Amino acid sequence: MLLKSVRGYTPSYGEDCFFAENATLIGDIIMGSYCSVWYQSVIRGDVNFIRIGDEVNIQDGAVIHATFETAPTHIGNRVSIGHNAIVHGCRIEDDVLVGMGSIVMDHCVIGSNSIIAAGAVVPKNTIIPPGSIYAGVPAKKIKVIDATSQKNEIKRIAKNYLKYASWFK
Repeated sequence: MLLKSVRGYTPSYGEDCFFAENATLIGDIIMGSYCSVWYQSVIRGDVNFIRIGDEVNIQDGAVIHATFETAPTHIGNRVSIGHNAIVHGCRIEDDVLVGMGSIVMDHCVIGSNSIIAAGAVVPKNTIIPPGSIYAGVPAKKIKVIDATSQKNEIKRIAKNYLKYASWFK
């Protein structure tokens, strides 16, 4: 892992996290425990702060960034950020799945127990209510997620990544 200080800030993280050898963490980042940051992912807290909860997995090639002076990034607990996703200057609440290749832009709020489908683009200032599935470009609500899907998709993926990370420790 590349851990880099910038502007007087050094990334910090909780216990029992896994960082791939080529994951990059820069600047004002505070990450909780039991997180995993996978191959070629970048978390760049150089222009604003980034706060990440517990049991978060940031999958291969994902980019987490913010906007200077206007849009920090907050990621809740048990969030899965899919391969090659971009999360930028927004708030993602607990128990969310951000699908592969999706983009979440500045000032968005993704409510808990929601899914952002693979390849979706969530435009700036979008507020996604808890328990929603959004898909498309631009992302639109396609349905309300039921309790079974919340357990079988969102929570299953977060739990699986705890297991996968244990294989590398």
